[in-house]
Amino acid sequence: MSDFLYYLTTFVEAVASVFGLRFAYEQPHYTVIQNLGPDVEVRQYDPRLAIEATVAGSDRDKATSEAFTLLFRYITGANQRDEKIAMTAPVRTDTQRIAMTAPVQTEVKPDQVSMRFFLPVAVAKAGAPEPTDPHLHLIEVPAATIAAIRFSGSVTQDKRDHQAAVLYGVLAKSQWRPDGAIFQFSYDPPFTIPFLRRNEVAVAVQR
Repeated sequence: MSDFLYYLTTFVEAVASVFGLRFAYEQPHYTVIQNLGPDVEVRQYDPRLAIEATVAGSDRDKATSEAFTLLFRYITGANQRDEKIAMTAPVRTDTQRIAMTAPVQTEVKPDQVSMRFFLPVAVAKAGAPEPTDPHLHLIEVPAATIAAIRFSGSVTQDKRDHQAAVLYGVLAKSQWRPDGAIFQFSYDPPFTIPFLRRNEVAVAVQR
């Protein structure tokens, strides 16, 4: 794809994203195993390839912004082949706070944010270019069973915590049990009209 066509496509995607339209974004394939309510699904995801950024910092918003910038630079050519890669959805974000997500650990670590862009299937099959920034690394994401709760609007820590509590409550009444830490899927950029945004709080599960 030429640079002109790449940036034109990116511009069209950005304009469409304002209205919550995601037709141009490739998404990881999954199968819905069970619906646990109007907004909660248990899904089986296929294996996929992702580029991940991990940024340390006590300011979550700043660390998230820095992680996104690093990933965006990677897909727009800051990699060992200067290759431009199409944006996909959703973006996965993990916030690691020892007191909340890893209570059994005793080692004190700074807060950190890990963010993933799932790479297009064609790029994964052809061999994704290696990143040039040490904060980035390619990871093979194995097949996984995930429970997710969907909600709209702007995402705050309070709203994320509330949705996580609702998700845990739904799972407690089902045959599924959490098997890891909570994470977030973001399907839209910050400039999408809030009530049209698709956000999800999710967790790996097992029967």
